[in-house]
Amino acid sequence: QVQLVESGGGLVQAGGSLRLSCAASGRTFSSYIMGWFRQAPGKEREFVANSWSGGTTYYADSVKGRFTISRDNAKNTLYLQMNSLKPEDTAVYYCAAKVGSGSAYDTREYDYWGQGTQVTVSS
Repeated sequence: QVQLVESGGGLVQAGGSLRLSCAASGRTFSSYIMGWFRQAPGKEREFVANSWSGGTTYYADSVKGRFTISRDNAKNTLYLQMNSLKPEDTAVYYCAAKVGSGSAYDTREYDYWGQGTQVTVSS
């Protein structure tokens, strides 16, 4: 069983920055594919970015060049640095862990989820 706890959300003005963290339990964090997803009111949860155990990262087109996903395997922690924030980035942001390999862009492919942290970007 893996427990994920997100933190770092809040209210920020457009153009500002936030850094989200996701603390994970368990001894095999380094082997997981870790992802960030977000869900805006009235919308489906959508992929933001993921980080593979070998170091490869992928981003949604909507955040590419503005967000950076990273991980510290020694601390069992995943990060999402968000810069140049826009009002359309407002959402609840979720951390997720996928055991094993394969595609990792859909919510159904992840095994464990955090409770989410709210990010609100004002215009």
